[in-house]
Amino acid sequence: MLPNVGWSELLIVLVIVLVLFGAKRLPELAKSMGSSLNAFKKGMKNGFEPDEKDAKETKEQTKLS
Repeated sequence: MLPNVGWSELLIVLVIVLVLFGAKRLPELAKSMGSSLNAFKKGMKNGFEPDEKDAKETKEQTKLS
């Protein structure tokens, strides 16, 4: 598990991120992280649905076994 993170540690991490990426790229970075999180949540909610190519390969593999 992660240890408790206090305000001082969080502030240090935010300053490091600001220095690494710059103030102009932070909104872009936050937007891409948010869209990635939404896609992940949507994928977890819907589950895995294989496409037709994967389904055909699975059928062929079971026939060969």
